[in-house]
Amino acid sequence: MVGDGRRRAAGAGGRRRRGRVLGSRPAYTVRLPAVPRTEPVPAAERTVPWLRVGAAYAWRLILVGVVVYGVFSILGSFQLIAVALFLALVVTTVLRPPADLLNRFLPRPLSVAVALVGSILLLLALLALVGNAVAGESARLAGEFRGGVHRIEQWLQRPPFRLSPGRLSQLEGQVTHYLSAHRSSLLSRAVSGLGQVVEFVTGGALALFASVFFIHSGERLWRWIRDQLLPVGARPAWDRAGWAAWRAFAGYTRGIIIVAATNAVLVGIALLVLRVPLALPLTLLEFFAAFVPLVGSPVALGVATIVALAGRGPLTAVAVLALIVVIGQLEGHVLHPLVMSWAVRLHPLVVAVSVIAGSIIAGVIGAVVAVPLVSVVWAVLRALRAVPPP
Repeated sequence: MVGDGRRRAAGAGGRRRRGRVLGSRPAYTVRLPAVPRTEPVPAAERTVPWLRVGAAYAWRLILVGVVVYGVFSILGSFQLIAVALFLALVVTTVLRPPADLLNRFLPRPLSVAVALVGSILLLLALLALVGNAVAGESARLAGEFRGGVHRIEQWLQRPPFRLSPGRLSQLEGQVTHYLSAHRSSLLSRAVSGLGQVVEFVTGGALALFASVFFIHSGERLWRWIRDQLLPVGARPAWDRAGWAAWRAFAGYTRGIIIVAATNAVLVGIALLVLRVPLALPLTLLEFFAAFVPLVGSPVALGVATIVALAGRGPLTAVAVLALIVVIGQLEGHVLHPLVMSWAVRLHPLVVAVSVIAGSIIAGVIGAVVAVPLVSVVWAVLRALRAVPPP
């Protein structure tokens, strides 16, 4: 009985094994390792590394260029305000040390008033001195210019030009005809120049008004702007960048004033020795022109050369041309490296490119503002890149 039951059970199991469905799970399975799925490599990773780095820098530089262009476009729309604030900062860098010195003996508002009023009176006295010099030499200067024009005509008639007297008379007639034909356009330009004079006076008043507050309480204005606009964590970096920018701007402004004054003194001495007419006004022109680096001083000395040619003759004009070369070398290789040592040092190529770019964007104003702006930006970048001490 028991044996029969076992045989029946074995027969039923055998029948179940022989009749199992194909594809069912076997008793023992072997797991093969999973094959990793290959994903397509992005096109950016298939390029060479230097091209990837160049492309990354390129779009960032394009973004920076767009931002800079936008800033200059906005400043161009508010050019009068931007120029007035720039002049106020220049006045602050010059008059802040005297005001601080007077503040040791006088109250702060009175010291600021004395510094501002004294500087204005000094500038007006200088302009009055120049006006008196021009008025005193006007009669003699007119005669010298007529004689100078006659000497120039005689010089042009000799080799290598060999211009005939008829040709010179024809040139004079063409100049006279041009002036008479374009009299209306010249008059309209003069009227538009009156509008620019009004804008200049308005900008000067705004610059004077802003400089009063900058000299009196510039630090408090800075702290108020910082506390109102920035979170607490960003204030140390903001202060570090601000002080670096102010040191660079103040150092550059004081340095360029010293360079301009030195150039003006040298030019004035040379023009007095050469007995060039209008030596004092030309000296003042050299002082203000030196604020445009690499370009202003040669232009001012070019005007002095024309005056020397008309008033004293070709030999004096050649001497003034030699003066242009000597002063240019002195300014570029001696004055700038010595005087600007405490300010941000820029390569001469950077200075030249900055002046040209500024003149393209905003004319003479851009040429004046370009170098101090680049100096300030470079100083801020250095200050933010440096790790502050713990």
